[in-house]
Amino acid sequence: MNELLALQRATHRTLHALGRRLAHLDLTAAEINALGALADGRERTVSELGAEVGSRPTTLTSVLDRLERRGHLRRGGRAGNRRVVVLSLTDSGLATAAEVRQAMTELETHALHGLPPATVAAFRTVLDALAA
Repeated sequence: MNELLALQRATHRTLHALGRRLAHLDLTAAEINALGALADGRERTVSELGAEVGSRPTTLTSVLDRLERRGHLRRGGRAGNRRVVVLSLTDSGLATAAEVRQAMTELETHALHGLPPATVAAFRTVLDALAA
């Protein structure tokens, strides 16, 4: 159980570091998480995004509402199935998401700098096991 507490501490500190680095964007941690996932520009359904960021679709609703109000996100239907809501980033959303992803990459690079590749690989294996 100590490992999970350490992971929680690391997550908390990581979110704070990202929040400080991206403070000028005035985003919540959940918005940063969503934009980081959407940064590749690929459309997703709400369910797909929820699975990717580890949130239930109902939990994402207010996050998506805020991102849409800010002009970063658009919701649309899927051809052939209007019941499915598809999420895509606007031009400003793509720019903001790129900045979020860059901050994430820089933080990760700094945190993992100097660690042996085998250690990083083991860390990723543990994260995958915990996320399963």
